[in-house]
Amino acid sequence: MGKRNAVVVTHRRVRSSGNLVNEAVQQLQTDGFQVDIIDNIEAPEFGQGSQQVSDDTEIVIVLGGDGTILRAAELVKGTKVPILGVNTGHVGFLAEFESFQIGEAIRRVADHDYSIDERMLAHVDLWLPGVDEPISDWALNDMTLERYDRGKMIEVSVRVDDVEMSSFGCDGMIVSTPTGSTAYAFSVGGPIIWPDANSLQMVPIAAHALFARSLIIGPDSRFTLDVLDDSQSAGWICNDGRRQRLVPTGSRVVVRQSEDILRLARLSGVPFTQRLVSKFDLPVVGWREQHKPNQRGAGPGQSEGRR
Repeated sequence: MGKRNAVVVTHRRVRSSGNLVNEAVQQLQTDGFQVDIIDNIEAPEFGQGSQQVSDDTEIVIVLGGDGTILRAAELVKGTKVPILGVNTGHVGFLAEFESFQIGEAIRRVADHDYSIDERMLAHVDLWLPGVDEPISDWALNDMTLERYDRGKMIEVSVRVDDVEMSSFGCDGMIVSTPTGSTAYAFSVGGPIIWPDANSLQMVPIAAHALFARSLIIGPDSRFTLDVLDDSQSAGWICNDGRRQRLVPTGSRVVVRQSEDILRLARLSGVPFTQRLVSKFDLPVVGWREQHKPNQRGAGPGQSEGRR
């Protein structure tokens, strides 16, 4: 049987801080894989493609945090190659395993003992003033359109399916996928969206408006954000915290569901809800329950009921 090809994507800091990368590569080679290591992926310019893994790559294994997985996503965009994340960072929401489980993870990969979780991507078109063709990009997590001048607001008009809904000044706007709903959008008050919901959400950042709530749209709808001509500040667009550029006033950003998908390798049947509870360490026992006196230890006249 011929060589199987795998790519290990990591960070130089991870590679220099211990033996994890070497251990992973050695085990992959023992299991019959030809291994390439990529430990630094420079962010391409907004709208510019990046290098891709070869068509005969079986899997991309990421040793790092969610930021490293976002870098690895650029390598597999437009291919059918899955990504397996092994967390060496903090939360590691996209990762499947923790670093101490690397041995089991690679064994399962070698045995083809994994399933594929398909994640939707966002397609982003940036229309500059007076230009007939957009600059197109994409996002696994989110697109952010923020003020370029940090001392002023950016004035935007919000449309859904070409119907204007509102306009206001703000620090910025986030349009996220379900995957990105646990990232930046969550930190500014957006809801968590389950990964199998084909939807996009828009969350304003510090909007100066009476009505500036999160909006969630379905797979056939799209968000349109216009940077108004009289905006106090130009904009700055950034996809997945990587591909970015200046957005002059009079520009338009259109975000819709992409035809491409990203494939994440899953080694367990743990539901998203359980992942949410464990990664965010949610308080499944309420404060009142934690402070209830033990039923047996309750003294005379003490009520175990509602206080």
